[in-house]
Amino acid sequence: MHHVAGATGMRTAPGLLYPVSATWRKQVRVSYQSIVIGAGQAGLSAAYQLHRRGLVPGEDFLVLDANERPGGAWQHRWDTLTLGKTHRIHPLPDFPFENQDPTRPASAVVSDYYAQFEALHRLAVRRPAKVAAVSHDGTWFSVRLSSGEELATRTLINASGTWTNPFWPVYPGSQEFTGPQVHTSGFVAPEQFAGQRVLVVGGGASATQFIVQLRAAGIDTLWSTRRAPDWREVGNDPEWGVAVEREVNARTAAGLPPKSVVGTTGLILTEAMRAGIDSGALISRGAISSLGARSVRFADGTSEKIDAILWATGFRHAHRHLRGLKLHTSAGGIRVLADSVSAAALPGMFFVGYGASASTIGATRAGRKAAVAAVRRLAELGVAAGSADASEAGAENRPPQMTTAR
Repeated sequence: MHHVAGATGMRTAPGLLYPVSATWRKQVRVSYQSIVIGAGQAGLSAAYQLHRRGLVPGEDFLVLDANERPGGAWQHRWDTLTLGKTHRIHPLPDFPFENQDPTRPASAVVSDYYAQFEALHRLAVRRPAKVAAVSHDGTWFSVRLSSGEELATRTLINASGTWTNPFWPVYPGSQEFTGPQVHTSGFVAPEQFAGQRVLVVGGGASATQFIVQLRAAGIDTLWSTRRAPDWREVGNDPEWGVAVEREVNARTAAGLPPKSVVGTTGLILTEAMRAGIDSGALISRGAISSLGARSVRFADGTSEKIDAILWATGFRHAHRHLRGLKLHTSAGGIRVLADSVSAAALPGMFFVGYGASASTIGATRAGRKAAVAAVRRLAELGVAAGSADASEAGAENRPPQMTTAR
């Protein structure tokens, strides 16, 4: 059961069965017990767990997705990234991810999988709904959409991910380079670079995969990394993932920004990567010193002619909409509690897909933790999860000028 905050005093109504004008929408805000921002692996996992704990999708809680269709960030991946070429994709809760065609684009497979999950559990994801800003008055979060509409919620689970915040490094001469520059987020297929000599920048898995693809398409490449590639043989070590998660959690607990994925996991040495190293394709030329109109100078003093740059330099967490909450530490991170999801500085604010939960397996686990923590917070506020009436918690816990609807 959601609620409507407006300027008409207190009343109860069976539902909003009359026409709603644009002016009326600006004067009111609908409230929920929880709002989830993002409908990728982390957001859907959190939504499912809220539902399991008695909250009704679309009434007690709402999922907001800036995309126009299901699929999270996966829907934007390039078609040549087939499912068989990805790192293992872990399933959503109680929804097996198996018997999938490894030759299909991962973007299509995962988008279909997420869409089926949403439909099965009737999660009522609202899209496209881009969040512009979030504020907090001491009791309620106010979530303002890019449309101008405002929603209120007692708890907020942020699962906005990183895809919408690509990182573009700046080097001396960056503005002088006259060739095409493409980020991972804009990569479509090797054909974008046909007939060109391409500088691939970045020390992560995407960079190595791009180089292998481009070379296979007959495109000449150079590779630049700030540090020597950190190749690792993982094998079947069951403790490897635990150690990685422990390292990431230590940083977020201290309020430090999470490292890049490769900064924590290293580059996994597969047979394809070994072949790339043996051929010379996956030998880094080192860090960039400067760029020219159609050239690159490396830190060792050598220079090479290039036609295009593919920036496989990763992403930063998309938290612009949360700036008003002032959660970032002086070190640039957001400090979370020992449960790895609760914001230390603001009760009722939770992060999934952040830090150790940025992977599909971490996101699924974090979704459960966040839902448990959100329900616990509701109990602290005196509201039973799924309660239809905000008055249960007392008038002091209602949003300003709140009326009950539906």
